[in-house]
Amino acid sequence: MAPDDPDNPKTWSRPYRWYVTMLSAVLVLNATFASSAPEGIIPDLMEQFSFGKEVATLTIALFVAGYCVGPLIWGPLSEQIGRKPVFLITFLVHTGFQVGCALSQNTASILIFRFLGGTFAAAPLANSGAVMSDIWDADTRGKALALYALAPFAGPTLGPIVSGFMAVAGVSWRWIFWVLTFFAGTCLVITFFTLRETFVPVILVKRAKKLRKETGDNRYWAPMERNTMSISQRLAHVLGRPFVVLVREPMLIAINLYMGFIYGCVYLLFEAYPIVFSEGHHFNAGITGLTFLPIFVGAELGVAAYIFIFNPRYERAIAAFSPHPVPPEYRLELCLWAAPMFALSFFWFGWTSYPSISFWAPMMAGLPLGMSIVFLFLGLSNYVIDAYLSVAASALSSMTVVRSLFGAGFPLFATQMFDTLNPRWASTVLGCIAILLGPIPFVLRAYGHHLRKNSKYSPTGHLPIKPPVRDGLEKGAQVV
Repeated sequence: MAPDDPDNPKTWSRPYRWYVTMLSAVLVLNATFASSAPEGIIPDLMEQFSFGKEVATLTIALFVAGYCVGPLIWGPLSEQIGRKPVFLITFLVHTGFQVGCALSQNTASILIFRFLGGTFAAAPLANSGAVMSDIWDADTRGKALALYALAPFAGPTLGPIVSGFMAVAGVSWRWIFWVLTFFAGTCLVITFFTLRETFVPVILVKRAKKLRKETGDNRYWAPMERNTMSISQRLAHVLGRPFVVLVREPMLIAINLYMGFIYGCVYLLFEAYPIVFSEGHHFNAGITGLTFLPIFVGAELGVAAYIFIFNPRYERAIAAFSPHPVPPEYRLELCLWAAPMFALSFFWFGWTSYPSISFWAPMMAGLPLGMSIVFLFLGLSNYVIDAYLSVAASALSSMTVVRSLFGAGFPLFATQMFDTLNPRWASTVLGCIAILLGPIPFVLRAYGHHLRKNSKYSPTGHLPIKPPVRDGLEKGAQVV
């Protein structure tokens, strides 16, 4: 497809492409909001179904566990039938499973519906980033991805606020699932009427079919139609590839371990915050939900810092390295700030969690925590994309699966950990683990180019690690 072809998504009007970017972010927000929404109604669920705290936690953990399965299915499927059909199919089913949760009469039904709901809600986690790659050029994609990065962290922080105040108001626990139903249904309708297909190979297939029908000439065909590999063969290839790449790449294993720990900590806080603020400071469920807001505000500040500080520095690096690509290690600059900040946030939160200390002290630890999480997410994700290029999709799929495993597992032991060790020492343990993992971006920044040279899957090992020397190079083009 020609760069100036009117059907090329990259030639669509900028307002519409920004609309698609925002819609993609809202679809991700829907999925992540649904993951944490039961947090505020857990006492009501325990009373209704007569199960313990551990089983109640599964209503969150199983939904996140669905994120491990969904991306492996919906990503490859979108490359066969297109992005839009996958969104429509999955959100239709996802909406139905929210109805199932709202009408559940026993423990088994609500847990099964939550897992299946998470599996189908994972479609935007797998495909929204791909949509933005479909519609944006490299110059604007970084800013679009930075804004999109808010959605995965906004949803989990907003869920407990909404459900907490609904519980305080005395509304039936079933209504939180009706809210999720209406939210998912609205997204489904908006997607159906306003989203155009963005995947170019599928667009070409539709064009070829239209031309054959109009002209009766069978010589019109799209490259995708000549692919002899069946859907089952392609699925087997794509489903297995992320794990093959993962086990053969030491730096990807390290990144996955770090990202998994970070994501697990996000969902662990859904159990830790009620212990500190509900039990320690005697907040009700609604006010406890509000204590998650500083994490979201910190994430917003992180996105703003990325757009106005770090992204311009990277653009200067592009000018300095031209015509060569910028080495992936330059993506890690913001991680060098974020890694210590992430670890220190847990010590701040833990050792100010005494009931005798103002609740503002542990609550405001969420600001650096949210900012550092966004920095690490953007830096490490962009590093993987730049380092692996042709297999970046497989590398990112492995990251999604691994971090979702951590996100599903951490809440299962969080309550016992914080009850047994108390919030001070439990947070200290997390902070110490963060310190042990913190050198990963520093090591990659210093030695990543050596690892890429020896990598079987990274085609970027030949890139220069320093900008070429030019006569008369403007000062503004220097790498800083």
